[in-house]
Amino acid sequence: MRYVKRALLALVGLLILAYLADYAWVRTPFPPGRNRFGTVTVRPYYDVKLKSGKSDLYFLDAVDQTCVHSLLPHLGYKPCWYLRKHARQRIEM
Repeated sequence: MRYVKRALLALVGLLILAYLADYAWVRTPFPPGRNRFGTVTVRPYYDVKLKSGKSDLYFLDAVDQTCVHSLLPHLGYKPCWYLRKHARQRIEM
């Protein structure tokens, strides 16, 4: 039981350390000229449920969304790798 607690504490500590290192990578301007933010073109669409149980899709115009070049979300922006993977965003109604 004692080893399980230590392993969990070590895992939590590593996760906190990884988040702080990722945050420091975003906040520091090193190396000079590195672009910390990017843009990804996102294509949102409405998914309207009909009474028959089917869906009706209404596609909206493409929108450029700001993202951050990191592993985790920071400063209110999603990571660029995540937005590229989820470029089509469904809005359920």
